[in-house]
Amino acid sequence: MKTVSTVLPVWNAIQNRFHDMVRKLPEESLSLSLGGSSIGQMLRHNAEVEYMFAEWFFECPMPEGLEIVTGRGAARSTRDFTNLQELVAVLEASNKHLIAAMEALPEEQWHEQKDCPIGPSTPLESVGRLMYHAGIHSGQISLIQKCSVNKESAEVNQ
Repeated sequence: MKTVSTVLPVWNAIQNRFHDMVRKLPEESLSLSLGGSSIGQMLRHNAEVEYMFAEWFFECPMPEGLEIVTGRGAARSTRDFTNLQELVAVLEASNKHLIAAMEALPEEQWHEQKDCPIGPSTPLESVGRLMYHAGIHSGQISLIQKCSVNKESAEVNQ
């Protein structure tokens, strides 16, 4: 069995869940933040990281004109991302781009270590890192929303 045939069902299950969560976000929550990172910045960052990994680990160049604005983390962005439709579109596009890159990678390269700006990993390991990355941001988004609700409740009760 090819590696991509094993990886894609797991990747798709996690991405479908992540994308469903994103689509259900109220647009006004995109500007909520904690520790310098807004929900909108985290979502944009997640898409940008998928593009970077496609290039670094799967030899698939980023689309021409794509601007990386969150760099090494959402908190480093000076731009706000408050349009849910645009964020959903960039996340869907980065996901499709990465899947195409995974499908195009020859089988023998899935287990070859690549030296990349975040350190050495194989393409297979990089997919695990991306899953972990999206999971971290999902948890942060939930925490920001929870803290926001608790803050609003405290203000109402005063």
